[in-house]
Amino acid sequence: MTTEATLPSTSASPTAFGLWTRARGITLALVLLLAGAVTLAALQSDARHGALDPRSADPYGSRATAELLAARGVSTRVVTTLAEARSAARPDTTLLVATPDLLAERQQQQLHAAIAASGGRTILVAPSGWSVGNLAPGVTADPATSRGSALSPDCELPAARRAGTAETGGIRYSTRHLDADTCYPSERLATLLRIPDTSGGGDTVVLGAPDILYNNRLDEQGNASLALQLLGSRSHLVWYLPSLSDTAATDPDDEKGFFDLLPSGWLWGTLQLFVAAALAALWRARRLGPLVPEKLPVAIRASETVEGRARLYRKADARDRAATALRSTTRTRLAPLLGVPVTQAHAPEALVPALSAHLHGDGQSLHSLLFGPPPGDDAALVALADQLDALEREVRRP
Repeated sequence: MTTEATLPSTSASPTAFGLWTRARGITLALVLLLAGAVTLAALQSDARHGALDPRSADPYGSRATAELLAARGVSTRVVTTLAEARSAARPDTTLLVATPDLLAERQQQQLHAAIAASGGRTILVAPSGWSVGNLAPGVTADPATSRGSALSPDCELPAARRAGTAETGGIRYSTRHLDADTCYPSERLATLLRIPDTSGGGDTVVLGAPDILYNNRLDEQGNASLALQLLGSRSHLVWYLPSLSDTAATDPDDEKGFFDLLPSGWLWGTLQLFVAAALAALWRARRLGPLVPEKLPVAIRASETVEGRARLYRKADARDRAATALRSTTRTRLAPLLGVPVTQAHAPEALVPALSAHLHGDGQSLHSLLFGPPPGDDAALVALADQLDALEREVRRP
């Protein structure tokens, strides 16, 4: 019975070496993967900034354009916030907005208010229909893009005429401004618009495609000539790269949480799925009832059963359950030896007097041993098991 209370470690017990042996392959793979990711990030972090970035030497970067402008005395400054872009709108500055579609409607309106009377040049790179109306009122984007990329200027704009054929094919635009320059048409719709500012010397250029600014396309057709003339008309160039993280200009009242962005239909649909899952669980669940004993397909040694139950008691710190099991088994075995019916083996008034008469001992100590409180620690549990063993040997002694 002492085996149930204190069990030595067996060969089936997990050890630190065994756990390391099992997990070392996965651990090594994770370490190699992490090292490779860090190495790639370190190798690629020096020159990669993204598309249309004047600091990037990638094929779709614009570092070549910035270098050529610098050789002609035009300084290039990169900004990433709306506040910086608005403050940079001045007569001696060209403001290039790389991806206007990343700006929210409120941000577009604030940017247009800053550039409307600045006297400088603003270049919008491939704005779509919903953003071009805010940044360049009176201009509309056609849903269909141009079929070809290399187009002829076919306009009176000096920069376009000097550049000749260029790869401006992309989004096509129409405008209500009668004094606008409509260049590089595709099916009678322009892919480059220049809209002069009636209140000053500034203008707005709407470019249908960013190809003339890419490093890998700059030497094609008249791309370099057109890019340098459009971006180099002022002594300063501010290259605005909008970012989704720039929320300084958004209205706090317009901010919404995750559940506010979900349509109401999705919420109702999710609730119905939860209800259906709960009903399916109830339908498939087994009925609760008494346990049904089943014959085991293999024979299990009693020592293994005792050891397994003792491990469960020890893991759950259930000394009271272990002590109850030890005492109950001892009382069941002692009752027939003392002439007490098995049905009364767990009744103190029947078992303790018979045991005291047989051993000529103290009934109080026997009652505490067989029916006392649970032990307070593991050492007391081991001592209880030893005392019960000794008591049973004493009763069985002839």
